[in-house]
Amino acid sequence: MNSNLDLVAIEVLWNRLLSVANEQQVALMRTAFSTIVRESQDLACAVFDTRGNMIAQSLTGTPGHINPMATGVRHFLVAYPPETLLPGDVLITNDPWLTAGQMNDFTVLSPVFRDGTIVGYFANCCHAADVGGRILSAEAREVFEEGLRIPLTKLFEAGEPNRELFKIIRANVRTPDETIGDLYAQTSCNAVGARSLLQMMAEFNLTTIDPLADEILARSERAMREAIRALPNGHYHHEVWSDGFEEPLKLCVAVTIADEDLYIDFAGSSPQSQRGINVVMNYTHGYASFAIKAAITPEVPHNEGSFRPVHVSAPKGCILNCIEPAAVGSRHLVGHFLPGLIFAALAPAMPGRLIAGGADPIWMSIFRGMWKQPAQPFMLTVFQVGGTGARATKDGLNTTGFPSGVAGIPAEVIETLSPMVQHKRALRPDSGGPGMFRGGLGQTTELSYPTGAFSVSGMLDRTLFAAQGLEGGKPGALAGYSALGKSLRPKMVLQFNPQERITFSPPGGGGYGDPFTRDPAHVFDDVVNGYVSLDAARMEYGVVIRYLGVSGQLIRLPVHYQLDSAQTVALRALSREAVSHGRPTIQL
Repeated sequence: MNSNLDLVAIEVLWNRLLSVANEQQVALMRTAFSTIVRESQDLACAVFDTRGNMIAQSLTGTPGHINPMATGVRHFLVAYPPETLLPGDVLITNDPWLTAGQMNDFTVLSPVFRDGTIVGYFANCCHAADVGGRILSAEAREVFEEGLRIPLTKLFEAGEPNRELFKIIRANVRTPDETIGDLYAQTSCNAVGARSLLQMMAEFNLTTIDPLADEILARSERAMREAIRALPNGHYHHEVWSDGFEEPLKLCVAVTIADEDLYIDFAGSSPQSQRGINVVMNYTHGYASFAIKAAITPEVPHNEGSFRPVHVSAPKGCILNCIEPAAVGSRHLVGHFLPGLIFAALAPAMPGRLIAGGADPIWMSIFRGMWKQPAQPFMLTVFQVGGTGARATKDGLNTTGFPSGVAGIPAEVIETLSPMVQHKRALRPDSGGPGMFRGGLGQTTELSYPTGAFSVSGMLDRTLFAAQGLEGGKPGALAGYSALGKSLRPKMVLQFNPQERITFSPPGGGGYGDPFTRDPAHVFDDVVNGYVSLDAARMEYGVVIRYLGVSGQLIRLPVHYQLDSAQTVALRALSREAVSHGRPTIQL
């Protein structure tokens, strides 16, 4: 079964490959030292054929890791051709321009040997707790300030650790146990994947997986091309704004559909920044190609084949194709805008199929200080997310990461592994953009260090530019970041005194469709659940709901509210009349 694979065999072997990749991921998460990998799943795992083509990825994994890793493996194979590798060799790099766009992301690659010949590769990419340099923020002015940069090199050689490299890493990071521990976990999970792949090959009498890879990739490419061909040819444009660092950034896209190929060009976007929010082309390609797959063929396997019909370009020196030695530490704060930007451009070509604008960039906050006796340093990374945009047939998702998918850390973990105290984590009422379908809600989180001074690097966005609605839907709420009632500047390392509470308020997603066409019963449910206030129900949706109250109690139950259907009909009719006569919508 080396060349002529029948349909049943392909299906069986494909599912087995997925199982192998998932086993690789589980091994990584269970052996990782950092909460970033173990809890937040800021990682990617995949299996590759002998030519460096990604065949299959594990169940989870952020597009910013999996897609750049998929293209970055080729750099490994150029630097270390198969004939230069031995069983037990493990390769590593965190070069931003070769893989995932920032030096905190380590990519680890392991060849799989069978009878002295390489039959495939396993790779993973994980966000390290620390790589030295500045505390991860957007303040750096060049990449050299952002930490230890490791070129393509061997982490293990013939099964023996590169002790000099480990010594260098340990001496340059603030969290040596976590950082080194995660590197061992990354190495071990590749070994687990390799073992399972060899078992699969022995079970099915395979001497190579390349013919299987060719068939899987060809099928994925064919499915992607068929999906593109179903769309109307044309040129589609859109632009969005990011908070930026010293000034706002404009992101522009032109999407061209030409039969079975799709071209994405980011010409017109702002030039690269003097600060660490620049995006390398590998990362730009990763999120752009992911956006197309998510929009038109989410069911097609995510691999080299599904990338081939999608062509991505950006002018050199722009914010989305930065030139060395640009600082890139917070590249996700710009790169995460790309799927939403592309969706908005494609909306005319795909009516009723795409989502409104969402919170987009995931929020990443790094807390640092001293604790315990004798005093020891601590460093805690917390991920938070806002709401997704509303869909054409459903509300947006509350506090759900998109496009990153990185998970938050439970309060119990935060308070066990650090001295930080989480005082509050709650949904933000009225933060979801009004629409026939409401945008997802953001959240509010309050944290403090009651007994010590600490610093926070708050990497966040959308404090100036809200997520936009679609098809008449309204924007979501802006983000907030404050302490002691005063707004704080994002993307910088700030110092705080004991007991000062830091409030993080990720934004809401945009709405979809005219809010005055939303089912009043759904607005009533939103009010009862605390998603929408009584005033917003009236002003934004034209729905009149009366709070009856129960003995002064504030418990939210349906029996405490009453939907006034007659007043709702009258209010909505009055608003439509005002619009039809060119007058502003009534203010009540």
